[in-house]
Amino acid sequence: MRLTALLFLLCPAFAADRFPVDWARIKPELLEHYSALIRIDTSNPPGNETNAVNYVKAVLDREGIPNQVFALEPDRGNLVARLKGNGSKRPIIVMGHLDVVGVQREKWTVDPFRAIRKDGYIYGRGALDDKDNLSTAMMLMVLLKRMNVPLDRDVIFVAEAGEEGTSAVGIRYLVEQHWDAIDAEYALAEGGGGVSRDGTVRYVSISTTEKMPRQTRLVAHGTAGHGSIPRQDNAVTRIAEAVSRVGAWQPAMRLNDTTRAYFERLATISSPEEADRYNHLTDPKRSTEIEKYFSERELSHYSMLRTSVVPTIIKAGFRSNVIPSEAEATLDIRALPDEDLRRVIHDRTVEVVAAGQASRPGSPPSRLDSEMFLVLENLTKRLYPGAVTLPSMLTGATDMAQLRAKGVQSYGIGPVIDEKDRNTGGAHADDERLEETSLYRFMEFLWNAVTDIAASKKR
Repeated sequence: MRLTALLFLLCPAFAADRFPVDWARIKPELLEHYSALIRIDTSNPPGNETNAVNYVKAVLDREGIPNQVFALEPDRGNLVARLKGNGSKRPIIVMGHLDVVGVQREKWTVDPFRAIRKDGYIYGRGALDDKDNLSTAMMLMVLLKRMNVPLDRDVIFVAEAGEEGTSAVGIRYLVEQHWDAIDAEYALAEGGGGVSRDGTVRYVSISTTEKMPRQTRLVAHGTAGHGSIPRQDNAVTRIAEAVSRVGAWQPAMRLNDTTRAYFERLATISSPEEADRYNHLTDPKRSTEIEKYFSERELSHYSMLRTSVVPTIIKAGFRSNVIPSEAEATLDIRALPDEDLRRVIHDRTVEVVAAGQASRPGSPPSRLDSEMFLVLENLTKRLYPGAVTLPSMLTGATDMAQLRAKGVQSYGIGPVIDEKDRNTGGAHADDERLEETSLYRFMEFLWNAVTDIAASKKR
């Protein structure tokens, strides 16, 4: 038995029990900060995260929490705050990003930057991505300071810019130029969360790895000419054929430690028919049938099990009667963490061009036997009896990739949402929203997790 698991058996009490919080008093304060941060428009582009940094900094300054602002560009600030421990253990990061994706206001039923409270929900851009993690992490620091919680390890709060596509001013900038300010053993950030049905939490997902995003362009070359004279080397025809081949490409399903554990645990709370599929993913007699089922009905699982290459943009020509000499297609590649990207596209009829610098590095999954993961797993059992902890691999991308590449064991967490809300009002969606009670439960989850991993065992 590993030492960390043994410690949990010998010390079943949670550190948070020694630091009781009057949540009834804290909830209005948390809601105020959460709503205020949603009302600060940090749509990226252009970001303007410094406006939100100024709000967060004012809160931390009032509480006497040391903090620093790092900015590669004046309007794209990042804030790092630190509460010191006794140094017996390495630090933990709690992280949220300040920026949000843009909105199409005409498609919203409410103002996306007013934090409207309606029918038990808070509506607004960033409600789920990522003003929830941002506000709860900030409130965590406030509570640790107010309650004078003794710490074995430093707790570092990172409010970062540029997560939505411009990490050069955010996490990449911090990692490359200010690593000493954020170097840590563990990190908690976005990328997970629970799902409930009829008020009961079924499972809590903890992301431990993610697919690698790589934008790539295919460029077809031909001879320009008049549209009335067909040519065999038509660049548009060539790019269309190349895109068709990409769309038909089916890489083999592959499991890693995270996805293997995910499907094994998911099977325990699924219907017999679903469990049968999840338990036979690697059965050569069943894999083709299961693969087809996933491709039609469980698209997220279909993506989770393979490197995906999706054509998203095609550009060619400028007049209807002119054959262009060049045509191109943009591919959104989401690669498994251990994928050799040189082998993904090997079409000799087109030129393969990397579309900009890779925004996120490849990195190994965070461990499932670390002290941090065991804390999260045991906390799930305690707060949500009967719920299963699912280690998961994100098909999207987060800024934990840069931290994992530096050796930080990073885990994605988030609030619990009801099953019926999964396909409406989610991250990046019109009318993005979060149930108010879910925000409060997530605050308690984060408080318990961090105090258990960071608070001194003796007062």
